[in-house]
Amino acid sequence: MKLNRFVEDRQGRWERLGELVTAAGKRPERLEFAEIKELAAGYRAVAADLAIARRSFPADPVVGRLERLAVGARALVYERHSRRKSLVAFFADGFWQLLWQRRRALALAASLLFIPGLLGALWALADPPVVRSLMPVEFLWVTEEQSTDQGRDALGLAGFSFFVMVNNIRVTLVAFALGVTLGLGTGYVLLQNGLILGGITGLALEAGNGDVIVAAIAAHGVIELTAIVVGGAAGLSLGNALLRPGRRTRREAMRSEAANAFRIAAGIAPWLILAAFIEGFVSRVGLGPLPTSLVGVSVGAIFWALLQRRGTLGS
Repeated sequence: MKLNRFVEDRQGRWERLGELVTAAGKRPERLEFAEIKELAAGYRAVAADLAIARRSFPADPVVGRLERLAVGARALVYERHSRRKSLVAFFADGFWQLLWQRRRALALAASLLFIPGLLGALWALADPPVVRSLMPVEFLWVTEEQSTDQGRDALGLAGFSFFVMVNNIRVTLVAFALGVTLGLGTGYVLLQNGLILGGITGLALEAGNGDVIVAAIAAHGVIELTAIVVGGAAGLSLGNALLRPGRRTRREAMRSEAANAFRIAAGIAPWLILAAFIEGFVSRVGLGPLPTSLVGVSVGAIFWALLQRRGTLGS
């Protein structure tokens, strides 16, 4: 199906549904009985159109337009739908579908993070003194210590977890907020974090501390790096919307994609909290590489399995 034909054939009913939603505001009782029936029929039609658009034109702005129209109409048709149920639906399906629609951006963000990471590790193995001088000193302990047990009590571990959670959220938010730089700032953040990760890993391996670096990052690292990739994907999508707004103005494109980016940030936040808890109470208590690796792989597998399973619903 051609995009232009798809839009032209349905443009009239989309505009009519938009008029009904605007006329009703937040109170469907403002509409005449015939208009209410028309609203319900229009919502069902646009929901079907949205499913087609997500499958056939996932990267086109028409998807965002139909999403906004469907959400507005649905709120009127099912006005007693509770906020609690809406939140459950978002975390169960909506979040994953937003990510799945941006799977190309996810792949690009992952490349911008992990390719520099690999290069950083190779550089550290080839020239350790230079790389050591460039790395943040707070990460260098994995090249020297023989255990991840840092002797913290429960209160200390809780405080450390909170610090990590705040930092993780900050990095993720910065990654997508810099999308307003046409994605260049987002790319820089991903590249920088990848180089640091790779550099520290290479230094640890060169020092014979491979088991320590695995124990230090395996448990929380999979989901933490996933969250950074998700934030990067949101930022790159925002940059792409500014570069290629399609039928919308750049302001409209930015507003729409920024709203989706905030939804993605809300969806990834619980996973960042989980990553911080794992880093505090699993990664830093000396459990060793095997148990921490099992935790990291398990949590990461759950996340990506949910993305594949829930994200493709309706596609």
